[in-house]
Amino acid sequence: MRKLLFTAVGVVCLLAVLAEAKPQPPQNPAPQANSGRKKRIAIFDFEYGTVRTYAIAAFGSDIDVGKGVTDLLVRFLVENGTYSVIERKAMDKILAEQNFSNSDRANPNSAAKLGKILGVDAIVVGSVTQFGNENKNTNVGGAGGALGRFGVGGVGHKESKAIVTLDARIVDIDTAEILGVATGHGESSRSSTSLTGGGGGWSGWGGGHVDFGSSDFRNTIIGEAVNNATKQMSDGLIADYPRLTARVIKVEGLIAAVDGDTIVLNVSQSSGIKVGDQMSVERVTKEIKDPSTGQVIRRLATQVGIIKIIDVDEKSSIGSIVSGSGFKVGDVVKTVTQ
Repeated sequence: MRKLLFTAVGVVCLLAVLAEAKPQPPQNPAPQANSGRKKRIAIFDFEYGTVRTYAIAAFGSDIDVGKGVTDLLVRFLVENGTYSVIERKAMDKILAEQNFSNSDRANPNSAAKLGKILGVDAIVVGSVTQFGNENKNTNVGGAGGALGRFGVGGVGHKESKAIVTLDARIVDIDTAEILGVATGHGESSRSSTSLTGGGGGWSGWGGGHVDFGSSDFRNTIIGEAVNNATKQMSDGLIADYPRLTARVIKVEGLIAAVDGDTIVLNVSQSSGIKVGDQMSVERVTKEIKDPSTGQVIRRLATQVGIIKIIDVDEKSSIGSIVSGSGFKVGDVVKTVTQ
């Protein structure tokens, strides 16, 4: 009996140990991946007017550091994959058509209007608020010196520090409300070099633009600071992802012309349609009217095929045939952007 009791106690202890060793579910499980489509964002070139003189001092010419930061931010977000980021060429085309100026870069209201045309869920605007250096000159032994000129017998040492600070806002395109903010701060320091020094084989820049994503630029101290600040800011924007709502845009129109496989629609960019959207083409077969008013209350239709939008402007759009045939002027086109 005693032996049986010891055996039972041993089994209970073993079960307790196994239960303790069993992996427990995390207290705060990571959020599940979004089951729907990725939320779309457009990133406008960062405004850099407040640091323009510092950028000119660093590069020796007027370099659009705001555009450079934007290109690098797009790269980080695309590599991460959380957002769907609008292609640069598509954005530039719309911005040119709408006469979007550099002064509108950080204006949430102006950007929100263009966001609707681009068919995105939100837009990102931002500013470069710090872009420069902090140089310290020291002298050890011998006669004193200042501003990098050292006395005889002394040992001179120059420490250069690059400092970059960025600010970004996610803006709702329907209300211009700021949905989230993200900042980035980066620093880098080197001894006896300039802000653009230490870049290995970096050959500089041209045409008012620097490729902030190039490995050679990232090896300079200003490049390291830019990279660190932009990466920190991108992490903040990714963390704000749950604050965005995926918009559902219903677009409806008519076929205006058919030229071979090219289908012209009376649907313009103001409707929210964009290149890449697919639309269902339907033909009305019967109209149901209210017997008391004579107004059409329902239209019965059959699907003719599917087209894909390949071009959009201010008055119309063009689609190519994906499936189906026999498309006619007056056929109804419908889409739901998801």
